[in-house]
Amino acid sequence: MAITAALVKELRDSTGAGMMDAKKALTETDGDMEAAVDWLRTKGLAKAAKKSGRTAAEGLVAVAVTDGKGIVVEVNSETDFVGKNAEFQAMVKDIATAAVAVDDLEALKAAKIGSKTVEETITAKIATIGENMSVRRMAVLTGGTVVSYIHNSVTEGMGKIGVLVALTGDNAEFGRQVAMHVAAINPASLSEADIDPAMVEREKHVLTEQARESGKPEQVIEKMIEGRMKKFFSEVTLLNQAFVVNPDLTVAAAAAEAGVEVTGFVRLEVGEGIEKVAEDFAAEVAKVAQG
Repeated sequence: MAITAALVKELRDSTGAGMMDAKKALTETDGDMEAAVDWLRTKGLAKAAKKSGRTAAEGLVAVAVTDGKGIVVEVNSETDFVGKNAEFQAMVKDIATAAVAVDDLEALKAAKIGSKTVEETITAKIATIGENMSVRRMAVLTGGTVVSYIHNSVTEGMGKIGVLVALTGDNAEFGRQVAMHVAAINPASLSEADIDPAMVEREKHVLTEQARESGKPEQVIEKMIEGRMKKFFSEVTLLNQAFVVNPDLTVAAAAAEAGVEVTGFVRLEVGEGIEKVAEDFAAEVAKVAQG
């Protein structure tokens, strides 16, 4: 029987196995879907399907920098315990190394670690460790000098928060200070020029309505909004924020004193934006008991 891409996709979707494993299973069973599922199960490659519905909101962020290019990747697991597992950490390191050679998440999933793709490597690791996992995000930053920083590091190059900062000039020590600032303060954007317009409009709308509640004339309200928006930008844009190392200076002013210009940054935090489902132990036991 011809093994079509549609058959491989169907088996892959139903079992969570990697593409090549799904194709091999179908080849070994002459395209028999049920037999292919059983073949994967006997090889321990279908375990991932049982885990795929569970929330993976823990894990690690890893960074790597080479030749003016930095990458940061987030690899999730279900529990923080797995993030401390040496086997999981070794996989995350391999994924970060593979990420240096690509430019986006889809390319990373298809990149090779040994004989397997990153996606296949994760599927295999799900089967051995027994938790759902995923490569959730990847970001790339380039510049004259790119500096990385890991906050809450569990081992070299990986932890709970990963930051990249790009600079003109050569001052890695200052870049590291800015990266620590970014980890702590979490700015929304580099400057006013690249902040999300929707975020600006939303803030302006809220501030305008607040000002109108005061009953002041429109021309006074306009001046109030102008001042409040300036304060808003100083709080959410990196270059306008008070530098944590020297709060008397903005980050931009501190950079000028250091003889560099900050041209970009990336910050990824494990589980950011994922809604974590909390269940107590009794509820979990009851769920198992109900089948």
